[in-house]
Amino acid sequence: MAEHTILVVEDDSTVRELLKYRLGKHYEVYTATNGEEALDQIEETIPDLIISDIMMPKMDGFALQSALQTDKNTRVIPFIFLTARADEEARQQGERKGVDDYITKPFDMETLLSRVERLLERIDMFQTQLDAEIGRDFSNRLLPDETPEIGGYELDFYSESREQGGGDLFDWTETDEGTYFLTIGDVMGKGLRAKFYAFSFLSYVRGTLHTLLEESTSPAALMGELNDMLLNDDVLEDTFATFLLLHWDPHAHTITYANAGHCRPVLVRPDGATIHEHSDLILGLEEDVRFSEVSLDLDPSTALVSYTDGLTEQHTQDGSMLGEDGVRDLAVEAYGGDAPIQALLDGVLSRSPSDSFEDDLLVVWLERLAD
Repeated sequence: MAEHTILVVEDDSTVRELLKYRLGKHYEVYTATNGEEALDQIEETIPDLIISDIMMPKMDGFALQSALQTDKNTRVIPFIFLTARADEEARQQGERKGVDDYITKPFDMETLLSRVERLLERIDMFQTQLDAEIGRDFSNRLLPDETPEIGGYELDFYSESREQGGGDLFDWTETDEGTYFLTIGDVMGKGLRAKFYAFSFLSYVRGTLHTLLEESTSPAALMGELNDMLLNDDVLEDTFATFLLLHWDPHAHTITYANAGHCRPVLVRPDGATIHEHSDLILGLEEDVRFSEVSLDLDPSTALVSYTDGLTEQHTQDGSMLGEDGVRDLAVEAYGGDAPIQALLDGVLSRSPSDSFEDDLLVVWLERLAD
C-alpha cells in the first residue's frame, strides 16, 4: 500500500481518471465527483491530501473546504484547488480559506506531481517535528523530576530515547512508614503509541498504588491487583508491559520485589555480582496470575541495578546481543566509581560496533554506601 492517500474531487471524468492513473503510480488514490461524495468518502478514510475542482454540481470546492473546517479531524487536511477559474478573486478566496496551492487548468501533469510531492514532503517534515516534540513531552512525564535523598544511600537513574522512543518508565512513591516503592517498566511497542500507553499506564499505576497501599505493601499482591485491574480497564485492556515493582525499606536495609517479565536486576557487591533468577508473567496477558516476590538485604557497599532491554539487546562486536550476563559483568566494572551509571553505559558502547544505543533505555542504580 502506498504511504500517502490522496482524494481527487473532480466532476470531469476525463480529468478525474487521468489524475487517478498518474497519481496512483505513487500514492493511494480515491475519487469523488462532487463535494457531497467527497464528504462521504472522508467519513470512511481521512486522506493526507485533497485535490479538488472548484466548480462542481451539488457542492463546489469552496463549500467542501468550508465543511471540512468545522471538524477538528479534517480541518488540517491540505488542499490543492484545480480549476479553470483563473481570476484573482477566486485565488484570494482560496487563500483566505487556507488552501495550500492553486493550479489553473489546463495544467502540466509533471508540475502538478512536483507540487504534490513537495507538499507531502513538507507535511511529513512537520509531522516528524511534531511527533518528536510530543515524544519529548511524554518522555519527561514518564520520569520523576527528582529522586528521594536518603542518608547512607545513592539513588540515580538515566534514560535515553531513540527518535520518539518507546515506553520505558520509572517512578517512585513514598509510603506513610517512610519506605518507598520504585516502579520500573517497559510498555510494549515503539514510538508515540507506546509512549501514550506508557504515560496512561504510569498514571494508572500511580493512582492504583495510592489506593492499594492502604491495604497492602506486598509487591506480589500489588502486582496481582495491578494486573487484574489493567485487564479490566477499557483504555488499557490491550496493553502489555514488563514491570518491576520494588519495595525499598532504607531503615531495615532491604528490597522486596515482584517481577512481571522484566529484565532481572543485578545485585553488585565488592566481591562480585549476581543476577536474581526470578521473573513471572508480563502484565496484561492473563487474569488471576499469582506473582511471587524476592527479598534482598542491602549490606553496606551493595548496589541493585535495574534496567530495560535497551541494554541487554545492544549488539556487541561479534553481532550477538549483550544480554543479562554482559550487563552483570559491566556493572561489576562500573561499581565503585563516582558515576557508575555512566561507566556502565560507556562499557556497553565499548563492546558495541556503534557509538550510540540502538533502542531506548533506562538504568536505575540504587546503592547503599559504605558505613
